[in-house]
Amino acid sequence: MFKKVLGYAGEHRNTIYSAAAHMLVGIVMSVVPYLFIYQLIRPLLLGEQIAPGYVFWRLAAMAVCAVLYGIFYIRGLSLSHEAAYRTLENLRVSLQGKLEKQPLGTIQEKGVGTIKKLFIDDIEAIELLLAHALPEGFANITVPVIIFIAMFFADYKLALLSLCSLPLGLLAMGAMYQSGMSKMGAYYGAAQKMNNTIVEYINGMEVVKVFNRDGESYRRFETDVRNYRDFTLDWFRVCWPWMALYNSVLPCVALLTLPLGAYFVLIGWSTLPNLALVLCMSFGIGAPLVRALSFMSTMPQVNYKIQALEDAMSAPPLQQTHQPFTGGDHSIIFENVRFAYKEDEVLHNVSLVIPEGSMTALVGESGSGKSTLAKLLVHFYDVTSGSIKLGGQDLREMSVEALNDQISYVAQEQFLFNMSLLENIRLGKPDASDDEVIAAAEKAQCGEFLSRLEKGIHTMAGDGGKQLSGGERQRISLARAILKNAPIVVLDEATAFMDPENEEKMNQAIAKVIEGKTVIVIAHRLHSIINADQICVLDKGNLLAVGSHEKLLESCGQYRNLWSAAESSANWKVRAGNEKGDILA
Repeated sequence: MFKKVLGYAGEHRNTIYSAAAHMLVGIVMSVVPYLFIYQLIRPLLLGEQIAPGYVFWRLAAMAVCAVLYGIFYIRGLSLSHEAAYRTLENLRVSLQGKLEKQPLGTIQEKGVGTIKKLFIDDIEAIELLLAHALPEGFANITVPVIIFIAMFFADYKLALLSLCSLPLGLLAMGAMYQSGMSKMGAYYGAAQKMNNTIVEYINGMEVVKVFNRDGESYRRFETDVRNYRDFTLDWFRVCWPWMALYNSVLPCVALLTLPLGAYFVLIGWSTLPNLALVLCMSFGIGAPLVRALSFMSTMPQVNYKIQALEDAMSAPPLQQTHQPFTGGDHSIIFENVRFAYKEDEVLHNVSLVIPEGSMTALVGESGSGKSTLAKLLVHFYDVTSGSIKLGGQDLREMSVEALNDQISYVAQEQFLFNMSLLENIRLGKPDASDDEVIAAAEKAQCGEFLSRLEKGIHTMAGDGGKQLSGGERQRISLARAILKNAPIVVLDEATAFMDPENEEKMNQAIAKVIEGKTVIVIAHRLHSIINADQICVLDKGNLLAVGSHEKLLESCGQYRNLWSAAESSANWKVRAGNEKGDILA
């Protein structure tokens, strides 16, 4: 485990070694005074006279040792913390690099709470290992080992007595370690679930309040928080008795040495000065030994967290190369595509050809696989089997960056960064001038709401774009796509948040965006796609039919049902409830 962590330390590994060396010297300085105390006691035991200078210089040496202990130990802690946080930086950068290579859909499935815990809480917990357990633990365990060896040279019988407390303490520590590991999985699982629930609870606060679901939402929140509390207390409840036992026993190195050693002196097996020497050395062992072994209680947590980090990093990366786009055109071919979320297959052997410059609409009930098909095209996931080709080139045979240059993807909900709307739009083309960005915003029908903002296009979007409505965020995302001007456009419910008043304007803007491009549209409003070159009907992950609007009305019962439902909903009106309580008619 230490080897793995030191691997992330990189060039800062020597700083960890230097920290350990400084701490080792510091701990030696904390133990040496006990030898001076022995030198003061020994003449008294033997009935010898002690000169004042003899006492003064020993006391002065003890004072110097105390100062040196503070200097070396503090310097060691400073170095260890510097190396620790440098290593945490490397670990976070490495994790970020690994996550970037994973499918975007996989990252989204992890949840904000889990990723937050991974990047912040779990990595921060490793700081204890890096800043203390490695250098401080090494130094604190080395000194007692040296002292035990010295005891054997002084009197092996008394040294063996001093060792008697170690087996019992180590057995208690081993029992604590084993018990803690058995509860660790449930403990961290509860922590991840609580993090995700808290994030969801806060993000969904508006919906909870509007629909008066405070009780239900809070019960979930309360349940997960209580579960985390219970798992945590359960984990500590198992560990605490063993922790108390080894903390009580390990420092008591003189537990048997004092009574039995005195008996050995009485019967002549040992001398009184040797007993005093071993006892003085025993007093110097207790503190560093407990400090060293106390880090063992953190090892189950650290080991589990390192393993969790490595598991997250070891998830299969997105299949891609560093090759550019070399396709002959911008036609799209889905060949026998199958895809499964974990064990659940949601697309079944889908084959589809989308000619260059055509408009293809994907329709079907919710859960039919429309958005999944679009996300596979923009390479959010790798297909389980089959292939997707762009201009004859498999998506897996080019880089994601090369693919992104060819496709503009406008989803239902677009994320806006907390920077100006101008800079949010400029993400579509980082080298675009301000005039180009403003022109794209005008084409996306953003002018109307930008004119109402005090700073116009230079207004800050707020966290996640909270300063704008859903429809306004969609228009900003459409402006990005206009600015990007990619040859392929994927529109996933691009007008989902539009009111009828602005939808017509948006459709006009979209018509300009998609002119001469290969377009894939996902829409529930069938009236908006009746002029598509081809309409693909999906049902439960299967491609049922492909054809024009008229052809599908004649040959596809599923499409007729969808169209009938669309026609019916178009005639709905809102009016006051009658005696039967009807609202829609």
